[in-house]
Amino acid sequence: VLEGKMLTPIKGCFLFYFALVSMVSIVDVKKTVRCPSTCSCTKESIICVGTSWVPRIIPNDINSLSMVNGTFSEVKEGMFSHMPSLQLLLLNSNSFSVIKDEAFSGLLRLEYLFIESNKLDTVSKYALRGLRDLTHLSLANNRIKSLPRDVFSDLDSLIELDLRGNNFECDCKAKWLFMWLKTTNATVSDVSCSGPPELQKKKLNDFISFDYECTTTDFVAHQILPYQSVSVDTFTYKDDVYVAIAQPSMENCMVLEWDHIEMNFRSYDNITGQSIVGCKPILVEGQVFVVVAQLFGGSHIYKYDENWTKFVKFQDIEVSKISKPNDIELFKIDSDWFFIIADSSKAGLSTVYKWNGKGFYSYQSLHEWFRDTDAEFVDIDGKPHLILSSRSQVPIILQWNKSAKKFVPQSEIHNMEDVLAVKSFRIKDHLYLSLTRFIGDSKILKWSNKQFEEVQALPSRGAMALQPFSFKDRHYLALGSDYTFSQIYSWDDQSEMFVKFKEIYVQAPRSFTPVSTDKRDFFFTSSFKGNSQIFEHKIIDLSL
Repeated sequence: VLEGKMLTPIKGCFLFYFALVSMVSIVDVKKTVRCPSTCSCTKESIICVGTSWVPRIIPNDINSLSMVNGTFSEVKEGMFSHMPSLQLLLLNSNSFSVIKDEAFSGLLRLEYLFIESNKLDTVSKYALRGLRDLTHLSLANNRIKSLPRDVFSDLDSLIELDLRGNNFECDCKAKWLFMWLKTTNATVSDVSCSGPPELQKKKLNDFISFDYECTTTDFVAHQILPYQSVSVDTFTYKDDVYVAIAQPSMENCMVLEWDHIEMNFRSYDNITGQSIVGCKPILVEGQVFVVVAQLFGGSHIYKYDENWTKFVKFQDIEVSKISKPNDIELFKIDSDWFFIIADSSKAGLSTVYKWNGKGFYSYQSLHEWFRDTDAEFVDIDGKPHLILSSRSQVPIILQWNKSAKKFVPQSEIHNMEDVLAVKSFRIKDHLYLSLTRFIGDSKILKWSNKQFEEVQALPSRGAMALQPFSFKDRHYLALGSDYTFSQIYSWDDQSEMFVKFKEIYVQAPRSFTPVSTDKRDFFFTSSFKGNSQIFEHKIIDLSL
């Protein structure tokens, strides 16, 4: 029957082949054959009941082995490799729970494999590797909840597969099996779902689609930068990615470059100064500038010199207007480039600078005596706006006047005192603001009906940074605190709110900055009191 490869329905496979082996007459074997006391042997077949080990018989031309009610706890690597002639292997009603990788190595002729009614719950990914002639496989009536991805990838000749009587969880771990069922040419028994609850008693074979979101994300430590910092900004120049980091304690503006070979960020240039609190890269007309904001000695603009492959001083920023810079924001209106420096001193003026083809010049001073801590450029209903936050008043909104080509006051964000910073972001075409507050709750606002309305409050005592950021279609919010762990929130589409996602420890965080390069996504965290850190944003496939 084996030589003719007679096929039977899956349902009767075990009884048929057990009877097939039993019907072979028990004959006297040669003296060289040693049949264990728990087994019955013929020239070509062995049936063992209640044994704890695989028999070793000479000669080794046995083509059928059945082991029933065995007491061994696992099927180990190469457990049957001394029987290379096996065509049928039956392992039923045994006590093993695990099948290890390469368990059936060396069985190149095996065509029928029956592993039924055991305590089996774990099948290793490479357990069936090398069984390219296998035509019939049964794993029926075990305790299997999931199978590792591509466990059947080597079974090129498979005709029938029996998975009945198991407790499959039809969640993300079953996604690959769902896809495989749609493409295999083998006849497969019904795969019944025991979970999740909403899918109980349903059959994976009948699924039209697999609707579970089977990926999640994580932020994994990638690189430690052994210095303190207060801001991180990124730019791309000639297809290379750079990062400018302000280091007030070291009086540096450190420029890092992504190393495509070492897959790390390495030092590229260093702009020295006094109490540097901001390094803002600006790319205009193919040129790279860095606005270096300092608390003492005035602020300056540096330009990248290709001949020297470094940044050299390009121009100064007047000390009379910028006394205590706290934030730098770059923006473009029509074809003109601008940047604004928010000044947080009583004697300073938050000032807008404009590029005139040769340099940047003071274009508009906004208001004075308000100690501005942050400036945010945002498009509201198709019109350019600036939002200025301050420790001494609620955030104010200024709108660009087309005819005057100036920013003019428009409105305020009411009941939002003591806002350190305002950041804008969009999710599904909706405009939001995040408002950082050191005392009390930080806020998320949504633009609706010509005004910003509060949609979420986040406990944030001690917060100096609340940064929205996105990687592809995944949206996050990083909340840094001087008193506790920093929190990363993720956007939940159903509730349309941010929910807690992960805690990271950063001492006195001052900024969070997303950076993408070489199809990888990173997340820089600056620390005022400890090491700056780089985390990598990882996509995790839950179906593996």
